[in-house]
Formats: sequence, structure tokens, C-alpha cells
Amino acid sequence: MTGRSRNPTPFTDFGGDGVDVLAVHGHFGGARTFASLAHALAGRARITAIDQRGHGHAAHRDDYTMDAYVDDLTAFVRDRGFTPAVLYGHSMGGVVAFNLAAKHPDLVRALILEEAPAVVEPPILDTRAWPGRAPTLMGLGAGIVKEGIPDPAYFLETAIRYPDGWGLPFDHAGVYRSEELLLGEWWAAWQAVQCPTLLVHGVESRVLPTSLAREMAERRPGIRYVELEGCGHWAHDDDVAAVAETVAAFLDEVVPDDPSTGRTA
Repeated sequence: MTGRSRNPTPFTDFGGDGVDVLAVHGHFGGARTFASLAHALAGRARITAIDQRGHGHAAHRDDYTMDAYVDDLTAFVRDRGFTPAVLYGHSMGGVVAFNLAAKHPDLVRALILEEAPAVVEPPILDTRAWPGRAPTLMGLGAGIVKEGIPDPAYFLETAIRYPDGWGLPFDHAGVYRSEELLLGEWWAAWQAVQCPTLLVHGVESRVLPTSLAREMAERRPGIRYVELEGCGHWAHDDDVAAVAETVAAFLDEVVPDDPSTGRTA
């Protein structure tokens, strides 16, 4: 089910049985990013995923600061009754999730973080000159290749056929600015989190180095930290079964197998 909450954040409810999990995508993603994972976890969790500002069906905005993202997610959690929430965050979405947990500990029951770095360093992907629309999906892919991306398959998976042609569902200029604003250290928020936390790291990731992932685990020794061989930054795409198994084991440990939030349907 796709819809909107009482705030402007679009969402997709993938259904499933078990505990409610609210998923937050990273840059260039959207709610659809979690479709395969939601299917794999359908017997253990009901995943609802949002489109963050500037992504998917969400409105393009002027403000792409961390505070703005956290405020959006906070409002959604409260409006939809995910209190306290089990949050699943990938990449930038994970940074948003652990910033929310640090700022509003009463709103977060547990964190599942996939490739969510506490330190974000250059380079960033400059999408400002990427094609806005193309008459065909193949043409959109060719335009992305011209901008230096040899394999545009990941981006084309989320492409949408709009009335005026094929396009990517994110604000090209706004997301570039968002990437710039994410650069830096997020240690203070990371170390302020108190809830049970799972950190999943794809060993082949070019975004979260293994040395940094291990340092994150060392700075919060009570968390569960899992390294997945053969996976990169998009571990839930590289080995959805392994990620689902890891997440299910964590949920079995820290969240009873019965929904207890007051979420609305």
C-alpha cells in the first residue's frame, strides 16, 4: 500500500507479519529500495518505508539539512503511531535514524543500521547535470553513462515514467546539496544513542570502510555488529537473504514477536 500520512511524507506499507519496522532510505533511493528486503522479512516484520524529502514521491525542498530530515522522520513516527519505533536506516537514512534516536530517545525502540557511517568523507556523486527526462528508459541510461557512471542499472531500477518522459525520482540539485551537508563527523549523535542497535557492514563497501565500521562498534560496545562478506554498500541488494537473516535474528533478540506500537493503518 502506498499513501501519505497526515504530514507530507509519502510512504509504502509492504505488509507482513510481526513487529512494525520503519525503513529510511539513503541518497538517490526511495521507499521501493526496500521491496526485496520487505518480502524476505514478511514472516517476521511488517515494513513501512518512507520517501524522504527530495526523493521518490516526496516534494523537493530548499532545506536538506540533517535537522530537516530528522524533523520529517520525527513527525512521521508520531503521526503514524510508530512509538517507540524500530527504525531501519540505509546509508544516509541510517545517519538520520541514529540522529533521531539521539535527539528523541523516547521515540526509538531499536535501530537497524545498514552501512550508516559516523564519518562521511568525499567524494560525493554530482548529479546536477544528469538528465531530467528522456523519451526512453534506454535513453535515460545513456544520459547517465555520459555523466561518468559506467553502469546505471541501480539508478534505472527506480526510474519512473512521467507524462513528459523517463526520469529519476530525486531532486538532482537538492540531493547534491544534501550530500554536501552530510559530509563530516556524526560521532556525538552516534555515541549518544542508548537503544539496542544492529550495525550491518558490507565488507566490499566503498562508502563505509571496514576500519570505520569497526571503530563505530568499538565506541558503542553494547551493539550487535555484523560484517557481510561479498556485500558492498547496498548489502540488502547484494545478499538479501543474509541481510534478512541478520535482521530477523536481531529482532528475535531485542523485540518481542508481537507488535506493540500504536501505529495507524
